[in-house]
Amino acid sequence: MVRTVVVHDEELLRSALVQLLRSDAALEVSSMSPGAGPPDRDMSPADVWVVDGDCLRGPGQAHDAPFRARCGDRLVVLTTAKRPGILRRAFDGGALGLVDKNAPAHRLITAVHTVAEGKRFLDQTLTVALLEGAEMPLTTRELSVLSLASQGAPMAEIAARLHLSRGTVRNYMAAAIRKVGARNRVDAIRIVQSAGWT
Repeated sequence: MVRTVVVHDEELLRSALVQLLRSDAALEVSSMSPGAGPPDRDMSPADVWVVDGDCLRGPGQAHDAPFRARCGDRLVVLTTAKRPGILRRAFDGGALGLVDKNAPAHRLITAVHTVAEGKRFLDQTLTVALLEGAEMPLTTRELSVLSLASQGAPMAEIAARLHLSRGTVRNYMAAAIRKVGARNRVDAIRIVQSAGWT
């Protein structure tokens, strides 16, 4: 039996993934929400973790480090080609399995078995997006400026929080807008968030 844990923030989708995986008699499946504490001591350790890519946030933002600490590389991440940032983060973080959310159901089951054997599984539909994810055009500082702007912070607050002058913040913002091909700051934030870079 391959002990598998499904991690997803939405109860309905988490339950659906559990039922899908339980259709394979060789899988013993349980689930948990991303914010749940560490597993009970009585609980058997998982062989494979199936995690929704949206649960893996950027550095310092959420549950990413605890998942990697618990499961190491025996991680199957569900994502889409439209989110190259999330895809790249999962790959760089050592996830062995990357499955497209738009793939047929049997692909997830195949991925779980492949990862349980310690082998890499990459959905072919994600390969181009993975390469695109490596080409994130923004610097860390430009990304920080956009991230704070996305939270509604005005220029003065962004400058104070990042210990920069307002002119420098405006320059970073203008560079970020230009690099992602956006029309304005709102469009740049939308592009960056859609790609999963924040």
